[in-house]
Amino acid sequence: MTVALMWEARAVEGRGGELLAWVREQRLAAEPLRRETLRAPQDRVLVITWWDAPYDAELPELPEPDGTLVTRAVHRWRFEPVADG
Repeated sequence: MTVALMWEARAVEGRGGELLAWVREQRLAAEPLRRETLRAPQDRVLVITWWDAPYDAELPELPEPDGTLVTRAVHRWRFEPVADG
């Protein structure tokens, strides 16, 4: 089974580039099948990692950034694929 972990943070205004750089430096304890990093307006950064694991598996996640870099706690979600139809 594949499970996707989503990590999303909003940087303090004008510090989106710093948050993006910080995210890119972060290494996980294990290597996911895939990792994508995206950005959006309002200095938001999103990281999605895909794992070959059960939905409830204990998986490495990105940490919380320094509180002076973000406007709120990181949002985290876990998803599983669904069949079309």
